[in-house]
Amino acid sequence: MLTVSFLLWCWTFINKKAASGVDNISAKEYEVELLANVEDLVEQLKGNRYKAKLVQRQYIPKDNGKLRPLGIPATSDKVLQTGVKIILESIYEQDFRSCSYGYRPRIGATNALEDLYKELRNGQYHYIVEADIKGYFDNIDHEILLNMLNQRIDDKSFIRLIRKWLKAGILDTDDKIICSATGTPQGGIVSPVLANIYLHYALDTWFEQVVKPQSVGKAYLCRYADDFVCAFSNEFDAQRFYNELGKRLAMFNLQLAEDKTHIIRFSRFQKTEKTHFEFLGFEFRWGKSRFGKTVLKRRTSPKKLRKAIVNYAKWCKENCHKRASILFREINSKLRGYYNYYGLAGNSKALGSFFYWAKVNLLKWLNRRSQRRSYTWQAFNDLIKYFNLAKPRIIRRPTQLELGL
Repeated sequence: MLTVSFLLWCWTFINKKAASGVDNISAKEYEVELLANVEDLVEQLKGNRYKAKLVQRQYIPKDNGKLRPLGIPATSDKVLQTGVKIILESIYEQDFRSCSYGYRPRIGATNALEDLYKELRNGQYHYIVEADIKGYFDNIDHEILLNMLNQRIDDKSFIRLIRKWLKAGILDTDDKIICSATGTPQGGIVSPVLANIYLHYALDTWFEQVVKPQSVGKAYLCRYADDFVCAFSNEFDAQRFYNELGKRLAMFNLQLAEDKTHIIRFSRFQKTEKTHFEFLGFEFRWGKSRFGKTVLKRRTSPKKLRKAIVNYAKWCKENCHKRASILFREINSKLRGYYNYYGLAGNSKALGSFFYWAKVNLLKWLNRRSQRRSYTWQAFNDLIKYFNLAKPRIIRRPTQLELGL
């Protein structure tokens, strides 16, 4: 299936602005002789002469101050990995469980948030198990993963191709080559679907075939990539799952972060203390509606809100030198993207807070474009009114059940 015509079609999905890999060939340079490059790639592949190139490593900052390693494949490898990714999705989409949302076509984080909310809002679950896998992408065992693929794929050449990418090695920022028996680089095109397949067998299938049937009460799993929460109506079921989870993941050479894994009492009837949990940038908690009914509420995680404000301030500092028309067009694009994700019913206060600090930081850096102050608050308000600065808005309105009616 990895033909010239198929890979030319795959090229349309490549991010042309992405960084280049170890060969320093950008997408723009590769596209100049696209047909010849793809024909040569297919010829190498069919003639068993294809060699996977090293993965270029880069680091980006995380919320906790640490650095997250990213792997950037060479452009030719990106083309081939896109084709393999599409084939793997065609095979495994029929196998993946409904609880899995990450790295799947036409399914994303908003679907996970909506389904989790619908499952929890009736109050039938009273315990939440929060879990975090330590260094998930760096600890995927290559041989276990390949054995998983062998269960569904009988094409040995296809499996060998994936093995080449897993064993290719990583070129670190200090020019050292790292080779490991574990891990799949974050940033690689084929890595997300491989990571999803790994947890499909390690967690999803086990939860559906073992945990649920053994549970006395109801049990529910919601997973986005390596982030997942489990809900239970019975305390004994939650405690048993909590005790067995680490053992199950250890069978696949994965380890839980003990400081981030715990059981939360999460009941609408609990009055002694306030409890909440965070998932995909939102904080879930029980509260009162304006009609006095107990309802499940969602708001932007305070940590994510602070990070968004800091990142926006940094962006303003770097971009406020641009012409006003260009600057406000880019700002509105950023604001609308933020509202599209966080604009859920009950989250208007957090949206308003982000919008307020967005204006404060914009005014601050506009006034630093010259040696004298350019705008007062009144002049600034006239400016944002003229350029129609995007205001906070709720994308999805609440239902009667969400309002507590």
